[in-house]
Amino acid sequence: MPNIVLQSVVTCPLCGYQSLETMAENACAIGYDCKGCGARLNPLAGDCCVFCSYGSVPCPPIQRERR
Repeated sequence: MPNIVLQSVVTCPLCGYQSLETMAENACAIGYDCKGCGARLNPLAGDCCVFCSYGSVPCPPIQRERR
């Protein structure tokens, strides 16, 4: 069984800035402030959190669900 990945690269859809972020193991991030342009990112419709919408790796709860 693969390990849960706790780091994800968040890419801002507005400015393209990328930031490596550590995700909480048992929670979803419903808001994120871009470190490049300051825009407030919220999940896209159908996604539980910003990591699922804009991250290189989905959040840990979704990773567990997909196993």
